[in-house]
Amino acid sequence: MAAGGGGKSDDFQPFPVKDQLPGVDFCVSSSPNWPEAILHGFQHYLVMLGTTVIISSILVPLMGGGNVEKAEVINTILFVAGINTLLQTLFGTRLPVVIGGSYAFVIPIISIALSRRYSILIDPHQRFKHSMRDVQGALIVASFFTMVIGFFGFWGIFARFLSPLAAVPLVILTGLGLYAHGFPQLAKCIEVGLPALVAVVFLSQYVPHLIKSKRAIFDRFAILFSVGIIWAYAEILTAAGAYDNRAPKTQFSCRTDRSGLISAAPWIRIPYPFQWGRPSFNAGDAVAVIAASFVAIIESTGTFIAASRYGSATPMPPSVLSRGVGWLGVGILLDGLFGTGSGSTASVENAGLLGLTRVGSRRVVQISAIFMLFFSVLGKFGAVLASIPLPIVAALYCVLFAYVAAAGLGLLQFCNLNSFRTKFILGFSLFMGLSVPQYFNEYLLVSGRGPVHTKSTWFNNVMQVIFSSPATVAIIIAFFLDCTHSYGHSSVRRDSGRHWWEKFRNFNTDSRSEEFYSLPGNLNRFFPSI
Repeated sequence: MAAGGGGKSDDFQPFPVKDQLPGVDFCVSSSPNWPEAILHGFQHYLVMLGTTVIISSILVPLMGGGNVEKAEVINTILFVAGINTLLQTLFGTRLPVVIGGSYAFVIPIISIALSRRYSILIDPHQRFKHSMRDVQGALIVASFFTMVIGFFGFWGIFARFLSPLAAVPLVILTGLGLYAHGFPQLAKCIEVGLPALVAVVFLSQYVPHLIKSKRAIFDRFAILFSVGIIWAYAEILTAAGAYDNRAPKTQFSCRTDRSGLISAAPWIRIPYPFQWGRPSFNAGDAVAVIAASFVAIIESTGTFIAASRYGSATPMPPSVLSRGVGWLGVGILLDGLFGTGSGSTASVENAGLLGLTRVGSRRVVQISAIFMLFFSVLGKFGAVLASIPLPIVAALYCVLFAYVAAAGLGLLQFCNLNSFRTKFILGFSLFMGLSVPQYFNEYLLVSGRGPVHTKSTWFNNVMQVIFSSPATVAIIIAFFLDCTHSYGHSSVRRDSGRHWWEKFRNFNTDSRSEEFYSLPGNLNRFFPSI
């Protein structure tokens, strides 16, 4: 024993801080064998389908479209998502993230769809086309805002002041902020959704420990197994007539034959720019959608950070994050040109899937983009998969959103949790990030309008969009407090964890940045990261 009463060698010690997450089977720059990579890519495709169908099901009927228009919009979203995912993984952050539809754009687009200027249009199809053209124009304007923020380095400036302490509420509420799409949606058909949730948890967390195998099958492909089993179970219930005399809402949620997509989808159709006609531009619509694109930037930042952790990459240099936001703007531009009806963001559920499978491979996500392009062109085949009952999708969300929230909790290792300043910033930003959006959403649900109701509809929409996003409210509060509260104190830098991320502020300071974030084809010579 050491002199002076030193501790024994087996005394408990704090866990070491890790720049890269250990335990990941395949990091960003590695990949499983091709057959397994293809299956993982298909799994990512299945996961992103849910949000695509939900957003289309909300917006298209309000625009005046029917099942045919909904099927075409879903195929268009998938087609553009495939292109955007390839662009982001090749030239953006280079992280394994899927770029798909965003809930942030739902509020301003609903406002456009319900505008009184369409009341003179009697034909629903004409109303759909006119409202879609207005949405396209607003998305095109918003895309230039996002590209300027990204490509001109403004988001990189923000990232240079972002500490692990401020990033914790951002990433946590990027996942937890979507709780309304989890169990509340699952419970719309509890006899289908709850077994799906149990199946995902059991297959991914318990079976691998019960069945010892050299190959990780059940934990990596728990989504495929769960969806296949519960979808077949839901098909049996539907065929047996379990929902024949139930309420219409129950039938829509539970039945496997009520989506209307399979019969409405074309066999082969290639989406193309301006397929709904020439975009039209309205200043008020554009400003509201710009606010939504700002929310999409913030939520995508949280997703990028989670994906970098689950891909076992080092923290992103600010220039790489800014580059990714620029390419997100290109994605929103493509949304406007093709007419997806919604803007794009980094998919939270797909980032969670990286954690569930422990496969953070860039190649896997690029394969999923190929599936998006393939099934968007072959409409009937894509419609079959898109008709999966939404409570099954919600069950997956309960697990996948939780993984993203857990990635945010993992950033606490960089912070001093014994500091009362740290406790206040964390607790207050998390509480307000949940409480403020709850107030705005409840007010909208009860009164049919937001708590900010001036004569300017666009201003009302801007306030509603920003303050309905938990991640946006949380990062505004956390970032402001972290940059102002006791900032001159000598211990603040270490308490916030800034010293841990300091070496990643510049691209070339740490040699690992080159491995994860450098552009392909030696393009760094023409587009250097600083």
